[in-house]
Amino acid sequence: MQSKLFQIIFLSIVMSSSIFAQVEIQSSNPYGFKIVKSVEDTPVKSQGRTGTCWSFATSSFLESEAIRMGKEPQDFSEMYVVRNVYDDKARNYVLRHGKANFGQGSLAHDLIRVIGEKGMVPESVYSGKLDKSKIHNHSEMEAVLKGMLDGVLKQKRLSNRWMKAFDKVIDVYMGEIPKQFTYKGKKYTAKSYAKAMGLDADNYVNITSFTHHPFYKKFVLEIPDNYSNGSFTNLPIEDVVAIIDNAIEKGYSVAWDGDVSEAGFSHQNGLAIVP
Repeated sequence: MQSKLFQIIFLSIVMSSSIFAQVEIQSSNPYGFKIVKSVEDTPVKSQGRTGTCWSFATSSFLESEAIRMGKEPQDFSEMYVVRNVYDDKARNYVLRHGKANFGQGSLAHDLIRVIGEKGMVPESVYSGKLDKSKIHNHSEMEAVLKGMLDGVLKQKRLSNRWMKAFDKVIDVYMGEIPKQFTYKGKKYTAKSYAKAMGLDADNYVNITSFTHHPFYKKFVLEIPDNYSNGSFTNLPIEDVVAIIDNAIEKGYSVAWDGDVSEAGFSHQNGLAIVP
């Protein structure tokens, strides 16, 4: 049986006030960590002023996967996936009459899904920035796109042109995605490049740990960023930890979705604490 790799999502980080206070008291002292097992990775990239951490983190996960599979280090395009997810969210938003999430946030499984449907391209082929000297910033673009979609929803009858118009707006801000490209002397499409890198969406599963659903069963995670209604296998937290430990021990990396708005996340210390 083909072994499965794991994306991990655990967003229910609930912290008591006493534990949070302890974090604040100790904030003047650095926390120490000892590396006991290291999986080869690629340099950290900046998401700039965007809410696209899910794409940057999961792209890094797959870059480590490519190295594990014997490929030379790659720099996958985070914004290629983000661009495709904007399109997907727009359709979802209109079909649900605006009763859905449209924004920059998403989850790791959406990147995996896009690779399965649309493939992947290198960063050098599509950066998602027309001015490469500037950082990513989607604030204005998101506002324009959201306003456009809300305007579309006010129409009594939609034409078949609104999606093309939506794409043209993204082209203005992020640039067009090439249908074919040459990379290191070889011609690719997004799908053929993903295949050459060994990226197979069917090799990845989602696990999580919540107490409001039965363990060892799948459920759709009820958070706004799960706009695509991705399902997760619910496991006891001890099993989640054991899976992570086993994966890393055997040389696999892990993609972890986390909610940095929870009290258990400390920006100052760079820590996420689960009591």
